[in-house]
This record gives sequence, C-alpha cells and structure tokens, in this order.
Amino acid sequence: MISEAEQLDTLRELGIELSRVQDLDILMERILSEARRFVNADAGSIYIRDGKSLHFTYTQNDTLQQRLGKHEKLIYATFTMPINEKSIAGYVASTGQALSIGDVEEIPPSSPYHFDRQFDEASHYTTHSMLTIPLKTAKDEILGILQVINARDEANRIGPFSELAEKMMFHFASIAAVALERAQMTRAILLRMIRMAEMRDPKETGAHVNRVGGYAVEIYEQWAHRRNYSKKEIDKDRDILRMAAMLHDVGKVAISDLILKKPGRFNKEEYEIMKQHTVLGARLFQDPKSDFDDAAAEVSLTHHERWDGGGYPGYVNVSTGEALADFSNKDGSPKGKAAEEIPLYGRIVALADVFDALSSARVYKEAWDESKVLETIEKAAGSQFDPEIVEIFFSIIDVMRSIQKRFQDEL
Repeated sequence: MISEAEQLDTLRELGIELSRVQDLDILMERILSEARRFVNADAGSIYIRDGKSLHFTYTQNDTLQQRLGKHEKLIYATFTMPINEKSIAGYVASTGQALSIGDVEEIPPSSPYHFDRQFDEASHYTTHSMLTIPLKTAKDEILGILQVINARDEANRIGPFSELAEKMMFHFASIAAVALERAQMTRAILLRMIRMAEMRDPKETGAHVNRVGGYAVEIYEQWAHRRNYSKKEIDKDRDILRMAAMLHDVGKVAISDLILKKPGRFNKEEYEIMKQHTVLGARLFQDPKSDFDDAAAEVSLTHHERWDGGGYPGYVNVSTGEALADFSNKDGSPKGKAAEEIPLYGRIVALADVFDALSSARVYKEAWDESKVLETIEKAAGSQFDPEIVEIFFSIIDVMRSIQKRFQDEL
C-alpha cells in the first residue's frame, strides 16, 4: 500500500510534468488521464467554465476503450450545460464544494442535483461511484470541473472512492488548476495572434485553426504509433505540433489587404506575393528559443509544399526569401521540396488545412459536400499529399468528424 507521503511526493513530480505541457487541449487530456491513474478510476471527464456555462470537454473510459481496436479512440459528443445545482458538475461549479458519491443510485430524491443516465444508457456503461472536484485558481475562481468515475480496488472491483483518494485529489486539483490557468493564458496569446491574421484574412478564424491543430495531432499520433514511438515522445510532439499547426498561416499578417481581401482570383504577380506568407510566417520564429519555435517555423514554411514537388515556397533562404543557390530552377526560382524532403509536420498540416478549407463555408464560398471533399483528398494522394498521411487520415475519419463538431464556426 502506497503511503500518503509517497503519494504527495508523486504529486509534486506530477506537478512538474504538467507544467511542461503548453497546449490547452493536450493538457486537459493529460490532467484527466493522470487524475484517473492516481486514484485508479475507470473513467472520468473534464469540464471547462465559460461564463455561466460548463463545456464538457474531454472524457475517458477504460471499459469502453477495451471494446475498441488498438490505438482507436472514443468518439463522444461535446455539449454545454448551465452552471446550476441541478446536475452534479453544475452543483460543484455553483457551490465550489467537491462531491464524493459512493453510488449514484443512492442519491436521495431530496438532493438538488441528480445523475443523468443518458450517457450510460447510450453506451451500455454503468456508473457507480463518482468524485467531482472544482478546479480553482489562487483567487478561488472556478476554472473547470474534474470528475473521476468508478474507483477500482486492487482486484479491479468497483467501489466508492476512499478518504485518502479524496484527499489526494484535492491536492491534485490544485496542481492541475495552476497548469490549466497557465495553458489558458498561452492559448489566449495564440488566439490573439490568430485574430490579427483574421482581421486581415477572414478565413483565419479561431475555429479553423483549432480544427487544423486537432486534425494534425490525431494524424501525427497514428503515424508515430506505426513507428513504435514511446508515449512520452508522442505526448511531447503532440503538444508542440498542436500549437504550431494553429499558427500555420500567421505570416498573412504581412500581406497587403489589396491581395488578401481581393474578391476574385489572383493574377500571377499577386499570387507570387501571396505565396510569401509562408516565408514571412517562418521568419517570425527565427532565432528559436524552444522546440515550439522550430516546429512553428517548419509548419509555416512548408504547409503549401506538395508531395510531387510542385508546391511552394521550396528551397529558400528564410531571411531573404530568395532561392538557395544549389536548389534553384533555370529561371532562378526555388525548386519545390518533394516527398520526404518536406518535413513531417508540414506534410501533416498540408492535408489538415486543405480538408478544413474545403469542408468549411466562407463568405466567398459554400462548404463542399463531405463526399466531394474526401474524393478530392483521395485523388491527391501521391501528388499533392503524402500517401501515407492520406491513408492515416481515412483510417480515423470518425475522429476528424468529431473535431469538426467540437470546433464549429460561429454563425
């Protein structure tokens, strides 16, 4: 039996690990998985507060996961609920007080909150014990709600959460809240950068970049599993890639409005100027101070390259935008990068960006039917896109659809 002192030491180490995760979505997944592991819970969910509402953000469930194939993921619907005392999560958010329920079937009828059985009925799952804890800032403000479900003992039997588990989860929640608040600040900074681009180019919305980031990390994870990368390496790369993918078009802030907002097609000269957003975006991350700077520069520079070598900007000097001497065509233009000359992150974001662009409505176009989008991507395998990336994309198309639903454009 692990002592309380040993558990506190583990919590301190975990706090250091969580502080290294920079992306908000990756952090929420990590918080939930570590919380469940710490108290041996079969399932759990995390909610984020937005004003007077809670957003159901992530869920995990070992029992349901076992019904899936290797590396498959649970597909779940996200939703919003009001912060009031009618639901368990809403009650905890309203009062700021944690709730430990030994068996949801035994909640008294006089209780202000009740257990919603819709999820259990739809998924053929049975919820028994539930520990729901507020994630609070140092100023006692509620950031979100952490909920762990069905405590398991050493024989894997379901029972209530112990007093020690409750105590440790309070400590865990305080550590998680610090990391969550920092990640929310990082996300806010990224979205402000993206809003600058959105002011220039209406295609660059917060929902668009969140979808592209979400698609990219799911594709990368499957690619890495095929190569037997360690979980630690995959988690680190996902964290970096998601943020870098969100900033793929940040270089557009330096492109003239006369070009960005032109209603018709570009002429040859305008198109050449437009293509410079890749170089200008990469230039923002020169003199890198972190792996994220390297990844963001890589994505900005290479997400318009093509597998067949017909993309842009090709082999250029990022500082000057000119073709590299040994990699130029006869006319002096830079040769395009081809196949695996294109860095992995660029190959992934190329597909993620095109999928979202074709699938989304814009002021100047309607969204394409999904069948047409998928047919276009399938035909572009081996020409525009890395064929393995296309294969992976189709293998997780249900996950792609769930990301679309989660980050919808504002009407």
